[in-house]
Amino acid sequence: MPTFSAYDGTRLAYHVSGDGPPLICLPGGPTDSAYLADLGGLTAHRRVIRLDLRGTGRSATPQDTVSYRCDRLVDDVQALREHLGLDRMDLLAHCAGANLAVLCASRRPDSVGRLVLITPSVRAVGLTITGDARLRTARLRREEPWFPEAFAALEAIVAGEATPGRWKAVAPFSHGRWDAAAEARQAAADERTNPEVVAAFGAEGAFAPAATRAALARFARPVLLLAGEVDPGAPPGTVAEFADLFPDAEFVVQPGAGHYPWCDDADRFTAAVAAFLGPATAPSS
Repeated sequence: MPTFSAYDGTRLAYHVSGDGPPLICLPGGPTDSAYLADLGGLTAHRRVIRLDLRGTGRSATPQDTVSYRCDRLVDDVQALREHLGLDRMDLLAHCAGANLAVLCASRRPDSVGRLVLITPSVRAVGLTITGDARLRTARLRREEPWFPEAFAALEAIVAGEATPGRWKAVAPFSHGRWDAAAEARQAAADERTNPEVVAAFGAEGAFAPAATRAALARFARPVLLLAGEVDPGAPPGTVAEFADLFPDAEFVVQPGAGHYPWCDDADRFTAAVAAFLGPATAPSS
């Protein structure tokens, strides 16, 4: 397992699989990158390089936990790019990782080639996901046997009455198919989550939405934003608003997909992302 040294000496781990030009992949959570696996077979098209964010997975825990903050992690991504010898990196990010990716693009646009945001969080750009949008998206699952209990829990959460039990009850909405495999993925995700890392990631000062939006309006590189049709965590309407912040963005909704679209229909997901990334020509290094 390869590692590199971050700006403060913290040893960070990354995982490499597949062939082709490098694609740096940032996990959501924030958590380790294991759940991304081969991204539905994207490794057939790209050399997928998954970063374990500091304090997660095989990466070391820093002495200063303030360094978990999203804006501080930009330097970790840049250190990985430099470690790999890349002048410019193609970057894919999922969920909360999208916040980190857009901070990289806004602060160091020269260092980012193509940018892929999968079911992205919108905190870094200050968009609002309304309760109505979440409920409207969730209602697309009303024929599912688990729907009544899960929807009641979601209604309570939207009303400001969240509890650990209700968060657990809404888990099926994150998966395009709520089956044994999805239950196992969800259980693994719950086990990997470190509340300290999650809290520090979005702590006060992590985001400056107005400045980030202004910078992204000048980001000239191609961007793909992919939403899951039935994902209340990143409803398609909000992801479309996110796409409008870029001058050159492609917006795709994957039918029947939840928050992990490469698990719901790997072929469709891989086809969309590989087509956007284009021919296998390596970025400058």
